Amino acid sequence: MSAELTHLDETGQARMVDVSGKDVTARTARASGRVLLSAGAVAALRSGQVPKGDALAVARIAGIQGAKKTPDLIPLCHPIGLHGVTVGLTVTDEGVNITATARTADRTGVEMEALTSVTVAALALIDMVKAIDPAAVITDVRVDEKAGGKSGPWHR
Repeated sequence: MSAELTHLDETGQARMVDVSGKDVTARTARASGRVLLSAGAVAALRSGQVPKGDALAVARIAGIQGAKKTPDLIPLCHPIGLHGVTVGLTVTDEGVNITATARTADRTGVEMEALTSVTVAALALIDMVKAIDPAAVITDVRVDEKAGGKSGPWHR
């Protein structure tokens, strides 16, 4: 890793990195996170009795939409063509585990899209269950693996 701060210009001002000289390659990133919920909220999810409706479906769609909106939310993130986003939600006794995988063929990676997907899915889930559990917590959001580009594969 370079000691040079790539998002600062020669005067120390923030800038978007020029990736035009990089090769277009297939790139994938997977991120995960959790929403910790009360036993009542978990029971409502498992029984399909969330008052607002299908909380998991809403969270899944929100996660996909979040990945697509990443450059609108993260100031120095490049707009890229997303070629696939999958969001998985698994209800556990403690809450919901969320995973998101983002794929592209572009000049820069999709880690931020995968992270944004997980986070927006978690926020949507909380919105759906907040009447049941106002103390829900988003935790452990992280990149788990990435592949493609010059740096090659990386796994947590």
